[in-house]
Amino acid sequence: MIYLRSALFNVVFYINLALFLVLGSGFYVTPRKWSIRALQLWARASLFWLRTIAGIRLEVRGKDNIPQGACLVAGKHQSFWETFAILPLLDDPAMVLKRELTYIPFFGWFIHKFRMIPVERSAGTQALRTMIDSAEKAIAMGRQVVIMPEGTRRGPDDPPDYKPGAAALYGKLGVPCVPFALNSGLFWPRRQFLRWPGTVVISFLPPIPPGLTRKAFQSRLEAMIETETARLVAEGRSGVHSCVSI
Repeated sequence: MIYLRSALFNVVFYINLALFLVLGSGFYVTPRKWSIRALQLWARASLFWLRTIAGIRLEVRGKDNIPQGACLVAGKHQSFWETFAILPLLDDPAMVLKRELTYIPFFGWFIHKFRMIPVERSAGTQALRTMIDSAEKAIAMGRQVVIMPEGTRRGPDDPPDYKPGAAALYGKLGVPCVPFALNSGLFWPRRQFLRWPGTVVISFLPPIPPGLTRKAFQSRLEAMIETETARLVAEGRSGVHSCVSI
């Protein structure tokens, strides 16, 4: 049954995405904030189908830790799940993502419309400067800049591998950073076809105030995220959840 449910969800998920990209093409010309709301509606629809077909629910903890207005949001990246599930949880997210995604027809056009923050990871220090410039513009608009500090998906049991991007943004933006942890990799594993039923928990932690050195920030960010992630992964494996769906 798990194979059938996983296959059905994958089909519905990509049909839902295609419909948004094609039938929602009118949002290319609407005000950007309207387009962001449409994107968040698509994400909610995806979460609905994930819950209904695959039996994967969402529990959000610590949402009150997200301040109003501009901030940096940095967290664990275990799965494709968080790249869309986090969108409805923030008012106006500006996601840091791979530049290669902008080359995909329709999808890439929307990335520019949403004013996300594409990064050419092979460009080294130039990529950092470009990312910081784009992030500063997003912060000036009162948006929430979202970055996964490890840069790529890592399994629940993989050792952490934090890159300098989040610390570079923190040092330049002068805003609080809200760390988040999750256990999505247990239910939507990277590079796997199956979607395992259960409850994905995403936990927003108390903000790290601006003003720390980059080294102190990096150390605190990693410790906060990894400690909470380990707890959520253990909790997920035990099957003990209090489900709060959105």
